[in-house]
Amino acid sequence: MGRRGWYMQQQDGALILARRWPARFDLSVETRLPPVARRARLAHQVRQDLWRALQHLRGFSPCVWVSDGPEGTVLRAGGRVEGRAPRAQAEACIAGVLEDAGNRARWVRWSS
Repeated sequence: MGRRGWYMQQQDGALILARRWPARFDLSVETRLPPVARRARLAHQVRQDLWRALQHLRGFSPCVWVSDGPEGTVLRAGGRVEGRAPRAQAEACIAGVLEDAGNRARWVRWSS
């Protein structure tokens, strides 16, 4: 376990940040961002915003996967859910966080 109780690991060229290990994506949404220099900083920022949006979801534990792709940075955000959850509603909420222009600009600025 890493700093402040978060697991951070490199697997197949991707950085994975999760509260519980092994990382599990019961819910997930993927997006693309411009290339970033510090993937760990990006992962922590996304994780924080994801938690703020879904902290009401009982049994939710965020997980973020960041990798370099041909068009920039590939980001998958979501996480583990213990118990039943409204999957479509939760994934729509995650997509809202990931597609918010203010969030995206802040993440890229913070991690460049």
